[in-house]
Amino acid sequence: MKDTDKLIEAFGELLYVVAMADGNIQKEELAAIESKLAHHKWGEDIKWSFDYEVKKNRSVEDLYKKVITYCEMHGPDPEYQFLMELVEDIAQASDGVDTQEQAVMDNFVLDLTTQFKKDIDRINGV
Repeated sequence: MKDTDKLIEAFGELLYVVAMADGNIQKEELAAIESKLAHHKWGEDIKWSFDYEVKKNRSVEDLYKKVITYCEMHGPDPEYQFLMELVEDIAQASDGVDTQEQAVMDNFVLDLTTQFKKDIDRINGV
């Protein structure tokens, strides 16, 4: 059984990673987060997770690894599309997408895609 609470937590953590990829969280990024989450069924909980990470100010690299590890364990989920749209909106909210923000987004997609392909092959007995 999938743990939706942990997935929601991971979403908030990844938003923090992307927002901090350029070294600080800008007000335009916060506005994009709040706007996009306002209409999502998990919006309030994702924002709580994001705010928690802002207060803790943890390592972006360590947090990214934690997010990827959890998403790999969680497996495919239709909410990943929303997450990627949100990540892109945040990255573009202030001065466009910088190199570090784009790298976070690209690595996240690559890591998940690679793991999902492995999972599908395993399930299909390949």
